[in-house]
Amino acid sequence: MLLPEYGLAPFTWGNASGIDREKGIVVIKPSGVPYDQLSPEKMVCVDLEGKVVEGDLNPSSDTPTHIELYKAFPEIGGVAHTHSKHAVAFAQAGRDVPAYGTTHADFAFGGVPCAPALTDDEINREYEKNTGLVIARYFEKKGLDYNAIPAVLVRNHGPFTWGKSPAKASENSAVLEIICEMAINTEILAGGQCQRVGKELLKKHYLRKHGANAYYGQKG
Repeated sequence: MLLPEYGLAPFTWGNASGIDREKGIVVIKPSGVPYDQLSPEKMVCVDLEGKVVEGDLNPSSDTPTHIELYKAFPEIGGVAHTHSKHAVAFAQAGRDVPAYGTTHADFAFGGVPCAPALTDDEINREYEKNTGLVIARYFEKKGLDYNAIPAVLVRNHGPFTWGKSPAKASENSAVLEIICEMAINTEILAGGQCQRVGKELLKKHYLRKHGANAYYGQKG
């Protein structure tokens, strides 16, 4: 319900899920159901093979992608997917989202990557599962820390975000959309002559919020 509240999911677009690691169960939005008709009883429970274990509705068509992300990123507890306008613009352009300033640095320790397009074979054979595998392989290949960069763009598709909970994953979708809009406006105003945020300023802002000695916010 946070996705439409944040302005990220018109109609039935987008989805979110959470996982119970101990039980190996993923709970996800049902496919194609309008947000204003959702309730806890309509959520769908699936195991890590994608088999429905509780619920009367079909799970989101993106369920296999969520499952592969849970398998690849063992510390996450929630995943969200949207087709938000500015993030999709970067995905359709096949571009990473550069870290131009401290707003971005507060969110991610470096640019948000755009994973490669799926091959024709990957599209025609288990498309949604392969989407998750492409993301996981790209993070591994590039040596990216999924905790430090809680988002990815899938080329020609859109963003996936994650976090410790479904609510945090949804919040990360909202922040990603904001920094994508800021990046686009920055490039327009600068005529393409943009300077990325310096390494020390990037490090300072990220670590003061997310580091071992973070001091942003209130204790407890």
